[in-house]
Amino acid sequence: MAIDAMAAISPAGDSRAGEVLRLRREISRMQRRRSEHPLLPLDPAFSSLLPEQGLQTGTAYTVSSSPSLVLALLSAASGKGLWCAVVGMPTLGVEAAAAFGIALPRLILVPDPGERWLAVTSALAEVVPLIAVQPGGRVRDAEASRLSARLRDRGTTLLVAESETAGSWPQSEGSIRLHDQRWQGIGEGWGLIEGSTATVTARTRSSPLASSVHVRLPGSTGAVEAIPEETVTELVTLPALRVTDAAPPERPSLAVAG
Repeated sequence: MAIDAMAAISPAGDSRAGEVLRLRREISRMQRRRSEHPLLPLDPAFSSLLPEQGLQTGTAYTVSSSPSLVLALLSAASGKGLWCAVVGMPTLGVEAAAAFGIALPRLILVPDPGERWLAVTSALAEVVPLIAVQPGGRVRDAEASRLSARLRDRGTTLLVAESETAGSWPQSEGSIRLHDQRWQGIGEGWGLIEGSTATVTARTRSSPLASSVHVRLPGSTGAVEAIPEETVTELVTLPALRVTDAAPPERPSLAVAG
């Protein structure tokens, strides 16, 4: 059902409200009463990021708009059998989600909800315990308050991906941001991307001092991997790799693939 629902809500036509109601009924049939758990799990690579070692239910977090970070934050909850949804992120790929360990039968994608992004998110919040959304515009304080009340009532956690058009999200419990990302495998204008390393930093209302972890995102298996502290110093001393228009160095014994 979840894969069929990926395109169930589109910005065209007057049937959008009906599709939202249909989606709500279908998910309610399979999914859940209010969660009694105060936290949603995180991947072990992120276990030291938050003081509670998990995402608080009934709250919203501001996160970087990196699809890899979003998938990494969804993966542990999905692995525990929970439904997840992603709204307004058309570049997020299904194959990448599977590589992060997300169960596709329990993943709802609404890539392009248009102006209905808030209504879609609000409807999903009634029945899906973990939702990532990239807002399609600014949200008014009153709208954010109504959605926050729904999150608390249903025990739903919201990850709000940052966007230039949306501005800051009101009533955020905290922030989880990715920075200092370095790609591996790229030469001077040639080569294959093998992965990347990055720093992920979190702050919350209860713990305003920043907490950071160093990870491979994605790692060798496609999912997130923690980087041991003893190797972090070695990695940061490497020059940052960049893509240029330069040709690869001549290597007579190797064929260059296009």
